Amino acid sequence: MMLGMSLSTFTFVHVLISLVGIATGLVVVYGLLSGKTLNGWTGVFLTTTILTDITGYGFPFEKLLPSHIVGMISLAILAVTLVALYGRHLSGAWSRIYAAGATLGLYLNVFVLVVQGFLKVPALKALAPTQSEPPFLIAQLVVLAIFLTIAVRLGIRFRGPSVRTA
Repeated sequence: MMLGMSLSTFTFVHVLISLVGIATGLVVVYGLLSGKTLNGWTGVFLTTTILTDITGYGFPFEKLLPSHIVGMISLAILAVTLVALYGRHLSGAWSRIYAAGATLGLYLNVFVLVVQGFLKVPALKALAPTQSEPPFLIAQLVVLAIFLTIAVRLGIRFRGPSVRTA
């Protein structure tokens, strides 16, 4: 039992939180590309992404796994992202730090989504049973290329307090 839930219920809640984090993260990053911070969406995105990372540690495990390391990295990035947004109010370089942190936080969630997809979806698992086969690597490279493109665009567009809120 995890937090008073069966493993299947806990898994469902974790996946639901993760999917909400990804969906709202896409909205937030789209807003950033449009020069808007979308405060309500941002709050839901940051909260659900942090909860995704935290609940990831609630699954039974015997040793430190790559998913735990990704979770630690994500939490560290999100901590700086929170400081940039709520502590420094996107002043100066903090706007770009926030944009980079939000984008990277979303990327890590999508990275894990792809990993889990290839672990759990039978058709994907058949294409890459060990996750070292070309379909898995291509999928991860495509995701990385998309997020690098977004990061470059945000790096060019975000210049200090000119960020508009919506």
